[in-house]
Amino acid sequence: MNLTEKDIKQIEDKGLTIEKVKAQIELFKTGIPFVNLQDAANIGSGILRLSETEKDQAINFFESKRNAKRILKFVPASGAATRMFKFLFQFLHEYDLTKETINSYINRNKASDLSLFFVGLEKFPFYEEVINESKKLYPDFKSLSEDEKKVIIIKVLLDSDKLNYGFYPKGLLPFHKYEDHISTAFEEHLFEAALYASSNNKADLHFTVSEIHKHIFDEEFNRIQEIVEDRTNTKFNISFSYQCQSTDTVAVTPENEYFREENGELLFRPSGHGALLNNLNKQDADIVFIKNIDNIVVFKYDEKLAEYKKMLGGILLELQEQSFEYLKQLETNNLKDNQLNAIVDFLKNKLYVVFSKEFEKYSTENQIAYLKEKLNRPIRVCGMVKNEGEPGGGPFWIKDENGDVSLQIVESAQIDKTNKTQIKILNNATHFNPVDLVCGIKNYKGEKFDLNQFVDPNTAFITMKTRMGRDLKALELPGLWNGSMAHWNTIFVEVPLITFNPVKTVTDLLKATHQING
Repeated sequence: MNLTEKDIKQIEDKGLTIEKVKAQIELFKTGIPFVNLQDAANIGSGILRLSETEKDQAINFFESKRNAKRILKFVPASGAATRMFKFLFQFLHEYDLTKETINSYINRNKASDLSLFFVGLEKFPFYEEVINESKKLYPDFKSLSEDEKKVIIIKVLLDSDKLNYGFYPKGLLPFHKYEDHISTAFEEHLFEAALYASSNNKADLHFTVSEIHKHIFDEEFNRIQEIVEDRTNTKFNISFSYQCQSTDTVAVTPENEYFREENGELLFRPSGHGALLNNLNKQDADIVFIKNIDNIVVFKYDEKLAEYKKMLGGILLELQEQSFEYLKQLETNNLKDNQLNAIVDFLKNKLYVVFSKEFEKYSTENQIAYLKEKLNRPIRVCGMVKNEGEPGGGPFWIKDENGDVSLQIVESAQIDKTNKTQIKILNNATHFNPVDLVCGIKNYKGEKFDLNQFVDPNTAFITMKTRMGRDLKALELPGLWNGSMAHWNTIFVEVPLITFNPVKTVTDLLKATHQING
């Protein structure tokens, strides 16, 4: 597995080092251990449920502090919409108009998503555009059979020489149809940000996008800026970044040899949303709201959703304020027992920190050092939604290789499905992770944390992929809200299902939260 001079140049041109690549190879060889679940986090044991009064208090606290804080909304938005249209691509690939009707295809394949797509066709925000384009490209469109029209509509929607929606950035697809315009997810994030991620009538938003799409995002912002700023009485500062090439990971064959392209070059792949830690680490804000690009709603639900964002923000600010106060006290190194006990209680009962069993045996000096280390970390407050279906990845208590127990967001792929004890804990999960975070990324002195110092590298993923028909193994970095935040102080708070409205497949746009008349 020797590297050639050409390989070394390729590695260095990406901003990587030979040591990093060899460490990645070692991970493929040794494998990545599954997480060790201790218990599911639930209400009363790791997940906080606020009463209406407590919720109002948190909202009021946030409102009282927001104009003194720099707030940022951080939105991962680099994904293309390909997966949204997966079943339509499959239909085009498999369906033969000369051999069967579309109804026959739907029944034969139990293609309920395709059936729903056609039933709701007129409710999609892109319906009129697709019909108009179909009539323009196919002059005899009106005279065609219903099945012929349906095939053409899907082709116009997806073909690369037509609307090409399947390879468009998800954030810029038509998402919602209003009486006077069609809005994108990108636009909806601006309206939403004005409600809770703004201070002094200014809102900063940062989108991580694919470099090839940045100019289209710029064009969209230029098109809507004046309208959105007038309607919200808010000035928007929009910034973009790309997934850094130096976060790519090398691919290997199933035998853990370097996977090489036909021209002999090494294959590197994007390393998942964990790579975005690099982008987040470059941001400068007191409070950062993190939310995925497709998790938005039509405007009539925005106020309700904003309440819960402010609630999470209020919880963060209260806990952060108290943490900072205790850290300043600890700096004096001259605390009485009752002061130390108050800090211990705060860490255990408010920040859910599980203490070392040896803590009581430590000298006072070592106890102070221990408390400082536990307090002086980035902090995140994460909304958690009740499971409505099968339990999957979500909030758990886990034990790491050092024996430390902590609250973590765990993906189901990180769990050993052959271990009955682990499966039992997984099945006891009551909540899942909707990616609804509010983060504090500065310390008590107002300095930015280096977020790379709080990652658990053992929570990476190895997945099987194919390239030009050849099998390969790919490495994904610890997920942004999983292992990349493993050593943050973490608070889970129950939020209602209404706050979770992702568009994973195009038919999700037919749900009530994405329909103005829904």
